[in-house]
Amino acid sequence: MKLSVIIPAFNERSTLMELLRRVLAAELPGLSRELLIVDDCSTDGTRELLREIGARGVAGVEGANPSGECELRVLFQEQNRGKGAAIRRGFAEASGEIVIVQDADLEYDPNDYAKLVKPIVDGAADVVYGSRFAGSPRRALYFWHTAVNRGLTLLSNLFTGLGLTDMETCYKAMRTECVRKLTLVEDRFGIEPELTAKLAKAGCRVFEVPISYQGRTFAEGKKIGWKDGARALYAITKYGLWAK
Repeated sequence: MKLSVIIPAFNERSTLMELLRRVLAAELPGLSRELLIVDDCSTDGTRELLREIGARGVAGVEGANPSGECELRVLFQEQNRGKGAAIRRGFAEASGEIVIVQDADLEYDPNDYAKLVKPIVDGAADVVYGSRFAGSPRRALYFWHTAVNRGLTLLSNLFTGLGLTDMETCYKAMRTECVRKLTLVEDRFGIEPELTAKLAKAGCRVFEVPISYQGRTFAEGKKIGWKDGARALYAITKYGLWAK
């Protein structure tokens, strides 16, 4: 089986190379992997760096020590459209049986991949969410972000009937065939509640596993803001009521 790692990137030059090293080094016994990096029209040099990496593939990642068979492709958005649009592009290009979304910063640990894909490989799950609030180590930051995340997750659960602890997590491993059946439209962070609502309505078997999390501050490059929280609230209601 192959795991397709979708990496949406916007202005992440400072962390991108280290993130790629970590993704390539993650142990995934029995699985090959491909990295699909989708640049969302970056302006900080990320785009130029990715052109260099894309021309050489895995060999273009300095200091990489790949674990197992790996491929790397770089995709460029022609205008800045948001994380959701980049993820949709990655889903469309993926060739693996399993897909997972990976932010281009260092908040999430690729060493968690093995536990995320195991329920899918074992045939027990179609989708696995990585929860930042289920007991694993995490950096304690921003009380209100945590409170809002929990509130949005609770509201999402009310509509979907799921019992998730972290709907907004980046780490969602999914059977590619399940994702391809969905019609996704959200361009920014509204993709998280939209995915959740539509996966639930499609009858997918959803599991959740604990993951580690090293959140960053706004000074360190965190991009999500209150407008994204408002859009998430709208998306939960919209897709919870009318998603097909």
